[in-house]
This record gives sequence, structure tokens and C-alpha cells, in this order.
Amino acid sequence: MKIAISSLGPGLEAEVDQHFGRAKWLIIYDSQTGEVENIDNSATCQLVQGAGIKAAELIVEKKCTSVITGRLGPKALRALQQAGVKGYVNASGTVKEAVSAFQAGKLPEA
Repeated sequence: MKIAISSLGPGLEAEVDQHFGRAKWLIIYDSQTGEVENIDNSATCQLVQGAGIKAAELIVEKKCTSVITGRLGPKALRALQQAGVKGYVNASGTVKEAVSAFQAGKLPEA
């Protein structure tokens, strides 16, 4: 399963970015293989409008099934839901800690 996590920097030790659409980085973690892909999202986070939708489109292109973040805006959430991607919120700490919390069922679904 591929999971996307909003992040302040690349890698599993980076802090979770609390804002999905304007996250500087999106980390794609494959829970089956342990593979990590770091995506620089700085161009999207500069958009005046539509940053969340653009980030959601990228997540769908990467075939992620879940998103972990601090907060999801309504437009980004709708775009993810329409694509069958589940959003999980209230994540904090490092990307690695957020993935562990998600896997333990500790993050609420948006």
C-alpha cells in the first residue's frame, strides 16, 4: 500500500507538515516494500488557489491509497475522496512516527 505524507522536508525523519496542500514535500511510503519517494512540492505550495487539489492530483497519479497529514482542506479532501483515496488527519511528529500512528489505527479519518 502506498501512503502519502505531507512533510516539511525529505525523508522519514522530517517533521509532518500540518497543511497538506501547501506542504513543501510529499513523502510516498510503500508499506509493503519500505520504499520511500521524496517529492518536492514547493511549486504547488506557492499557488494562490488550488494547491490542495494539485497535491491531491499528484497523490492519485502516484497510486497512493491513503494520505497522512495534520489537516486537509475541503477541496483537497473532496478530490481525494472522488479518487478513492482516504485522508487521515491530526498527524504530528516525524513522518516515521505518523506512519506508525496510522498503522496502529491512531489517526482519525477525515
